Amino acid sequence: MKTEYKPYVDALIELAIREDIGDGDHTSLCCIPADERGRMRLLCKQEGIIAGIEIARLVLERLDPTVEFDQRIADGTRVRPGDVAFYVSGALRSLLQAERILLNIMQRMSGVATQTAVYVARLEGLHTKVLDTRKTTPGMRVLDKMAVKLGGGENHRMGLFDMILLKDNHIDFAGGIVPAIRGAKQYLRERDKNIPIECEVRTFEDIDLVFEAGGVDRIMFDNFSPEMTRKAVEKVAGRCETESSGGITLDTLRTYAETGVDFISVGALTHQIRSLDMSLKACE
Repeated sequence: MKTEYKPYVDALIELAIREDIGDGDHTSLCCIPADERGRMRLLCKQEGIIAGIEIARLVLERLDPTVEFDQRIADGTRVRPGDVAFYVSGALRSLLQAERILLNIMQRMSGVATQTAVYVARLEGLHTKVLDTRKTTPGMRVLDKMAVKLGGGENHRMGLFDMILLKDNHIDFAGGIVPAIRGAKQYLRERDKNIPIECEVRTFEDIDLVFEAGGVDRIMFDNFSPEMTRKAVEKVAGRCETESSGGITLDTLRTYAETGVDFISVGALTHQIRSLDMSLKACE
């Protein structure tokens, strides 16, 4: 896990515990003795890319540092029904409290990783990389981003703080591409801040305006057709990175990539996914 992700993960785990356990797991408290110990296993029930084992360990450690975690499969591994990702031993009350929290996290992360791997496979043999977006469930973004990486994809910016992305609304409100880019560069100079600048373009003429303003780190082609994208990539001519965005599906992904664009951002990696089925069950 990236060091900068840790605070987000810790906060998410704390929220999940408060949300699920509240003032106590009264079901376990009423029928499971405090000193009762046991063992459980994380069983995969669908084929896909498993993700979130590292987070599951953190959930368990947060609830009970004495829990023993026996990992058998690495995050990012393709699993099949019947595979066991890990065994965990400890106080039964702790294991039962952690069960739904870690399953919710792992099932969603594995769904994102599995979906991402499908998109990545479509780009085999090409230099184009698939990117995630900010279209994530509030509070879950850090886990979605981690899952995309485990599925073989790449992360776009984490949020509004680690990249300047001048999109259509910013450009229109700023009075056009040239004042928007010049304003962004002045802003960074005045604050001695070093983050990338990306600018969305809607026409071929917009590309000329980007370089008239001094250029940026990456240009995003918004809702361009594949043929327009090919011409736009040629027009940029390697002067900066290029990205395609807007309505690109799994069926059209490779066609866009074949234009030579560097990145394709796909919101569906994180907002149109199916969780991977798995369970945490008692075992010997």
